[in-house]
Parts: sequence; C-alpha cells; structure tokens
Amino acid sequence: MIYPKKVYFKDKVFMVDEHVYEPAEDTFLLAERLTVTKDDVVLDVGTGCGILAVFAAEKAKRVVAVDVNPYAIECATNNAQTNDVKERIEFRQGDLLKPIKQNENFDLILFNSPYLPSEPDEEESWIGKAWAGGSDGRTVIDRFLVDAPNFLADGAKIQLVQSSLSNVDKTIQMFKERNMRAKVTAQVKFSFENIVLIEAER
Repeated sequence: MIYPKKVYFKDKVFMVDEHVYEPAEDTFLLAERLTVTKDDVVLDVGTGCGILAVFAAEKAKRVVAVDVNPYAIECATNNAQTNDVKERIEFRQGDLLKPIKQNENFDLILFNSPYLPSEPDEEESWIGKAWAGGSDGRTVIDRFLVDAPNFLADGAKIQLVQSSLSNVDKTIQMFKERNMRAKVTAQVKFSFENIVLIEAER
C-alpha cells in the first residue's frame, strides 16, 4: 500500500494513511516521555499509526495496541514491520478497551485521547474519531477512565494526553476516585489551549 504522508520522529519514519490521525505535538509529548522497562507489558489505546506502540516495543516485554479504526490497525501493523518490532506487538481492532480480555493486566497503559470539544457530526469520520471528544471534550476520556484501572497490574501506571479545554482537574479527580495518584508531568502551550500529559499511578 502507498501512504500519502510520512512522519519522522527520532530515528524512525512512520507512514500515515489518509484515514489515520497524523502524529503531532500531543503524540510527541507522550512519545518523548514513555516510561517503559524491559519487563513491562504495555497497552497502547488508540494506537493510530502505531508510533507509541513501536517506541514502547523497543523496550517492553510485550505491547498490545488497540484502535477502533481498521485503517489505523493496518497502518500501525505496517509501521511495526518497517521498524522491526512487529513480533513484539499484538494489534487488535475495537473500541477503547473492549478488545481487552477481563483477566489481562498491564504495567503501563498509554492513551493519546480524543480530547477536543466537538459537534456530533465531527465524530463520524475515522479521523474525527481520533480527536473529537463530544460537547465537552470528555466523552471518550470519561469512558476510558471508568474502565482502564481494571486492567492495571500492581504498581502500574497510566500516561494520558488531553487538552486544557477538556477539564484536566476532572481527570485528576476521577483518577483519585479510583485510588490512583495523578498529576500533570508535562505540557505544551498554545495560544488557545495547553496539551498536557497526565501520569497516574496505583
């Protein structure tokens, strides 16, 4: 397959399908701060073109990468092959955590979430599903936060990217309600919003 876009990050190149979210500042914010060790089993939710899964797989014991978008799964699989880590990543198509089995636990869960406030019709395209977060930007984030802690091993961590437009304080509060300590560990400032990285530990 011929992909219309190429994204270069660090020493790697990623091909991006026209129906798949192109990595940007939010992706790079997390990619630069991955906290992966050699014994970790990592879950990358909303993997997109697979950039976070690929970098995680360089260090992790195993990576599971999930995306609702079939174009993203195909694109990410090809990028994993190109970057020689395909054998360490298992790709699954499905909505958020639905492809994860009840008894699966992870040491690290990554999620560059759809976090921008949006209109209903903006969530219908495959690209829209990658960024559109409903009227308050929290539709997908809240669903993720309710379920994600159920799949964490002891001492595990979640790294989540979102916008200041989608209520960072509520995210931290929801983590707290699920017995996790959370804080903003990095951010990128723009004129109309800040993109923040939130890390939460059990």
